[in-house]
Amino acid sequence: MPAAGVDLRPRDFADLRTRDRVTQLLLEHGAATAAQLGAELGLSPAAIRRHLDAMQADGDVISREQSVRGRRGRGRPAKVFLLTDAARIRCGTHTYDGLASSALRWIAQQGGPQAVLAFAAEQVAALEARCEAVLAGAADDPISRAEALAAALTAEGYAANASTIASGGQLCQHHCPVAQVAAEFPQLCEAETEVISRLIGTHVQRLATIAHGDGVCTTHIPAQSGRAQTGNTVTTVRTDR
Repeated sequence: MPAAGVDLRPRDFADLRTRDRVTQLLLEHGAATAAQLGAELGLSPAAIRRHLDAMQADGDVISREQSVRGRRGRGRPAKVFLLTDAARIRCGTHTYDGLASSALRWIAQQGGPQAVLAFAAEQVAALEARCEAVLAGAADDPISRAEALAAALTAEGYAANASTIASGGQLCQHHCPVAQVAAEFPQLCEAETEVISRLIGTHVQRLATIAHGDGVCTTHIPAQSGRAQTGNTVTTVRTDR
């Protein structure tokens, strides 16, 4: 059990890191539309707007109509987003990954490995709840649920897709918001894989992770033989060359 006084509910470092990247892009470009930001970050329109809405609520970003030179076409001009003066003043070298790693080291020192596991589970609990709501209408078979989960994860900024392969199915995540931290603390990947297993409803195998240096986080969904498996289990299989 975690040591008394260990706070397992810090701010969402994944969101902070993504918003830091948005800030850096706005610093470089001066102004950008949501579509431009989403394209550069590999985020869906829903995901980038969620971050922009939060940044506007925090007073870090403002929006205005995009200036159009020459004759303007029909329809309202697109909105562009800019940093506020307060956000620019705070700009500098951000170290959210370093801060997250330091926080996890402190948790490990104070509460041991179980505290890190508890933290990791707490971090993915809200994500699991949101994805579970999206999967409510999905079919019961693992592949259909994996496809629905991929759409839900993409909306969360993971740029995910699911496909059917000869040995079953495959869920790929092309973006990992916490890759640098997870490289030191694989418990974050383990907790996420357990969530995938529970949501899909079957045993899964994590074959590769961005945090370990792979290009994509790849989770294999073995083909179902006979009756569906009961009980969700997780296997991590490294594919190092």
